Amino acid sequence: MLQSKKTIVGASLAVLLVSVLGIYFANSEVADAISPKPSKLVVGFIPTEKAEELTPKAQQLEKYLESKLRNVNVEVVVPTSYEPLIEGMRFGHVQAAFMDTGAAWIAHEKAGAEIVLAEVVRGRVYYQATAFVRADSDIQTMDDIKGKRVAFTSWTGSSGFIRPAAMMQERGIMTVNGNDLVAVEQALRNTFNQYTFAGGYKAALKLLVENKVDVAFGADDSPERFLTPEEQSQIRVLEKYGKVPSHVFIVSNELHPVYKIKLIKAMIGLNYAANNQILQQLYGAEALVPTDAKMHIGDFGRAINSIAGIESKITAPKGG
Repeated sequence: MLQSKKTIVGASLAVLLVSVLGIYFANSEVADAISPKPSKLVVGFIPTEKAEELTPKAQQLEKYLESKLRNVNVEVVVPTSYEPLIEGMRFGHVQAAFMDTGAAWIAHEKAGAEIVLAEVVRGRVYYQATAFVRADSDIQTMDDIKGKRVAFTSWTGSSGFIRPAAMMQERGIMTVNGNDLVAVEQALRNTFNQYTFAGGYKAALKLLVENKVDVAFGADDSPERFLTPEEQSQIRVLEKYGKVPSHVFIVSNELHPVYKIKLIKAMIGLNYAANNQILQQLYGAEALVPTDAKMHIGDFGRAINSIAGIESKITAPKGG
């Protein structure tokens, strides 16, 4: 689905649209004069590693965007989870963000955020949801994970929780008796000896390497990205069980169209050699291609919606 002719044609048309509008808006002094300039453009990031490691890389993008968006103060924020980004979109504190597909879908549904760009990694706009076990583990199939210790990434992680949770329900490995998050939590307790949300790919894999869990869920390429060769040799793939659309870049629907186009055009500029390193060092993406929610996420939205109560986990006010 993700590499269909329809997708390719749609992406090509989107590139053309961005190029045409970008040329007009980027060079139109009249457009600058009549459009309200944002006092500050806040760009959020989803940490797939420790926030303190990602922040210096995000700040390079901040400098790049300020050089492209004339007289606009850009601020990058690196939260410790997905949830503050969605809340920020809802209440106007965040104007754009890199997001995992699961969080982006909910931001699109609940906050009206627009999914505008998709990451290309290894020439693909998708990755494989994967379960990892230790190399010496006696776990041979997904059915064997019942009663084990497992590590997910976060409640809204696409390959780190949403896809595996949907898969486990489809296969009867986990049964959810209810239609809220309490029922999901009870199902997790009933299915596993121990479960934890580690906070990201790297943290989940580290727990597996350190033998603190028996199974870790994440993306197929996460060991290569976050583990040393020695650490990689200590784990193996249990199963790759489904495609997950790649991470996306989203913008607030309240951002003025002129600056929305300017921002998209600037982000696409990261595809060129002069600035491509800024993009690659963030989350390992090679390029960004124009897209939208239907084109990129499509049926994966059903997997997200199949997790009872997941939206309330994301959108509930802090402390509520």
